[in-house]
Amino acid sequence: MSDPISIAIFLFILLFSVIFHEVAHGVMAEKLGDPTAREAGRLTLNPIPHIDLFGSILLPIFLLLIHSPILFGAARPVPVDYRNLRNLKRDMILVSLAGVATNFLLAIIAAVVYRLTPNLSDMGQMLLIETVSLNLVLGLFNLIPIPPLDGSKVLASLFGFLDRRWMYAMLSLERYGFIILIIFLYTGLIQTILLPPLGFLLKLLLGPNAPLGF
Repeated sequence: MSDPISIAIFLFILLFSVIFHEVAHGVMAEKLGDPTAREAGRLTLNPIPHIDLFGSILLPIFLLLIHSPILFGAARPVPVDYRNLRNLKRDMILVSLAGVATNFLLAIIAAVVYRLTPNLSDMGQMLLIETVSLNLVLGLFNLIPIPPLDGSKVLASLFGFLDRRWMYAMLSLERYGFIILIIFLYTGLIQTILLPPLGFLLKLLLGPNAPLGF
């Protein structure tokens, strides 16, 4: 991904993939009793309200420049007031997994189109493969149970079924989330965690002969 066109395509797909991810959180939260995201104007596919300087722009560009085998980014988190949810522990899990499920769904849709259009142009194939790859990375990455990722909220909710104090203790770690993520990136733990399931799912969805790019 060394030419400007490829980088632009990557950033475009990434931006709208993370937007769908965040909007899914807000839509699910609203269905479960919390209208905060809609009131904040975040249930929109307009990228402007969702762009985060670090997560949407600087982080993916940094990963591109260092030739990281895993490329991802993030949008500005959609606000959710968990106090409005009808069932805090259950609904926190559903809200957290809504974004992940959306990314996996986008990956599956793009993979189906890829499989059904073998004569597509090289550019079209690249768009579909990039869509599958990025959305799988985003889904798997957000399942990692470290704050502030969605997996940490799922784990906190499961802790809450045992003792609510454990849930709040897990959620309180979000203030250190940025530092924790940097450590995971710097040490290569993110790649170690993500590459095996990512490779498996890419071959499952796109076939063993697809040009996966890593």
